Amino acid sequence: MVKISVLQHAPSAHLPNRPGDPIPTSRNLDPLLHPFSRARERTRALNAAKMERIFAKPFVGSLGGHIDAVEVLSKKPGSVNTIASGSWDGGVIVHNLSQRSRICRIQGAHQGKVSGVCFAGGHRLLSCGVDSSVKLWDASPQSDEVSQPKPLNVFPGKSAFNAIDHHRSDPLFATASTTVQIWDETKSSAISNLTFPTSTETVTSVRFNLSETSILGSIGSDRTFTLYDIRTGKAERRVIMQMRSNALAWSPTFPTSVLLASEDHNLYTFDVRQLTNPTQIYKGHVAAVMSCDWAPTGLEFVSGGWDRTVRIWKEGQGTNPEVYHTKRMQRVSSSLFSGDARFVMTGSDDGNVRIWKAKASEKLGIITARERAAIEYRETLKERWKYDSEVGKIARRRNIPKPVYQAAKLKRTMLDARQVKEERRRKHTRAGESKPKAERKKVVITEQT
Repeated sequence: MVKISVLQHAPSAHLPNRPGDPIPTSRNLDPLLHPFSRARERTRALNAAKMERIFAKPFVGSLGGHIDAVEVLSKKPGSVNTIASGSWDGGVIVHNLSQRSRICRIQGAHQGKVSGVCFAGGHRLLSCGVDSSVKLWDASPQSDEVSQPKPLNVFPGKSAFNAIDHHRSDPLFATASTTVQIWDETKSSAISNLTFPTSTETVTSVRFNLSETSILGSIGSDRTFTLYDIRTGKAERRVIMQMRSNALAWSPTFPTSVLLASEDHNLYTFDVRQLTNPTQIYKGHVAAVMSCDWAPTGLEFVSGGWDRTVRIWKEGQGTNPEVYHTKRMQRVSSSLFSGDARFVMTGSDDGNVRIWKAKASEKLGIITARERAAIEYRETLKERWKYDSEVGKIARRRNIPKPVYQAAKLKRTMLDARQVKEERRRKHTRAGESKPKAERKKVVITEQT
């Protein structure tokens, strides 16, 4: 004889209390109170994170034409698809990104390498090189059969130029050489020299502030970052850092924020109102950072390094950047965000200008309303479950080249050994004689005003 246990419910619980009343439901209609709702949502978040990595194909294409390293890139203000590149072969090319074609090509623009290019309004282009000259070109669309164009104007200098930048609204441009000089397009010589009284460095880069257009920033070979005011015609402030910087970029949304790409493998953001220590340190590269550029939104920026990788950083997040690399790409010497913040352009030693998606898994082309809703739902799921161990691990994981991985591992070992050594040194000294120093306070050595 088998004994069977049976769940019994009172029939009155499933019948209306009075004639005409609705029949009571025997299930909970709220999906949030379903016993498996969290498990289902977590599975969906896990699948969303996996799908993002499956469809992460950031490389879009390359723009050829140069036969040597591409050292400088510049985008045309007010345009989404026009950029200019300058190479060590002395040539300058203006590219159309949407069609991946050449708008204008200037072969032999300079004797030696082109060290700087920038747009000067309309179809005009400024370039400088190590041949101690700045040239103004007409970069209007032309066919490859057109003969070599001649410069509209030539501005001779006394020493090799390292960088150039044009004023946002006025017909002025700044050059970097042994000094920082301000030029007028209508005059053949510099109208002012902006030099710090005790400065003896070679200025490697110079940039106008995008909002306060009279403010100018420069970096030098003697590890300095200097602020100038073209209204007073002199240098206002200067800081000396532990290691030299290779590039600088002003934030498009915060006029007081400046980004520096340093030789010590890090990037730093400074508030120019307080230059004693950086506001944020970005660590990830395993070699010198050679270039950097902000997205037009000011929420992220791109950097290119000597370690042959391109990294896209979120503003304020000093670790876990997006990492791009290819087998054929060599050391990245220039990087640039497009005007719509959807693409990134990089120039490297192999002579190619590469185009990448700013978001690796983004779909190019027409997206229907249903696809857009699904994408937004998956993004919400990943944001909600980003602290889950498996979802977070999949979202953060990046495959990097073996040499970069080994270099990062060795660098981590060296930094840990240095930290242990400092800890033991403090432990065996008098109390208060050797206090730990914050990482941000080690970057700047001194400030001069």
